Amino acid sequence: MQQRKLAEFQVSAVGLGCMGLSHAYGAQDESASLETLARALDLGVNFYDTAEVYGPLINETLLGKAFEGKRDKVVIATKFGFTFRPGKMESFEVTGTDGSPANAQAVAEASLQRLQTDVIDLYYLHRVDPAVPVEETVGAMAKLVEQGKVRAIGLSEVSADTLRRAHAVHPIAALQSEYSLWTRDVETNGVLETCRELGITFVPFSPLGRGFLTGKLAPVDELSKGDFRRTLPRFQAEHVEANRKLVRVIEDIAAAKGVTAAQVALAWVLAQGQDIVPIPGAKRIPNLEQNVAAVDVQLSASELGVLAETFAPENVSGGRYPAALAAMAQK
Repeated sequence: MQQRKLAEFQVSAVGLGCMGLSHAYGAQDESASLETLARALDLGVNFYDTAEVYGPLINETLLGKAFEGKRDKVVIATKFGFTFRPGKMESFEVTGTDGSPANAQAVAEASLQRLQTDVIDLYYLHRVDPAVPVEETVGAMAKLVEQGKVRAIGLSEVSADTLRRAHAVHPIAALQSEYSLWTRDVETNGVLETCRELGITFVPFSPLGRGFLTGKLAPVDELSKGDFRRTLPRFQAEHVEANRKLVRVIEDIAAAKGVTAAQVALAWVLAQGQDIVPIPGAKRIPNLEQNVAAVDVQLSASELGVLAETFAPENVSGGRYPAALAAMAQK
């Protein structure tokens, strides 16, 4: 597995976004998720992304079980900052944000227990709390580094200005935002440019467009009841066909190269820079193996250009989030 640098760590060029193993995309038996995590480690994946809110809580517990006795082989990132009303995956509800110093400390302590570890490698603020200055939140996260409970800190879905303000308080190791062929805001809003100026690794989540860019996703009305994508505008009937036409360009390039559409979409993200470490999700082992193999897919300058032009933002139909969630992501 190729590796890339993230702060003090050498991480696999493709990490694993673990959310879908127990959250958002329908239920899966714990045993199957543990098998997927074991296979990922066998394939050389050493960077795993989780969060308090995934499950909620149970995703971190899953990773704790998976990596018991193997902690030195993996780099684990987790997050805090959402508030939620507890319940089963289908019924729990995100209610807002909490970036207070007390919450930063409390969640870190609880995450350490669930992950069965004495240190969190990378601790993200999941979303900025508009009621708490980011400097105050990052100051509390910096204290966790001083305490030896966290090795490095990161932010998720913030603006370039917020990133600069945070970095002035304590070095930010990673910035996580959605980035794929059909979500490219960070190219034009200054976020990617600021990451590079400050030496911050950029970690794209949903680099396969939550599965849509693979060309294999079932129609939205066939997804399980608890599948998060049922709520997303781009997956609704009025937008699907326009977006499917774009995906056919990925499929044509993939067919010509003898690879899958998923591999082409992921290879495009990987080609955007050595300072980018995507974290595609994969519940099932065949999809995981496919994603890992994407690191060896080489796209020509012409192919990269065709893909970028095809998926110009104005060609993508529908927003990436419903209004309430969109409001939580800074521009």
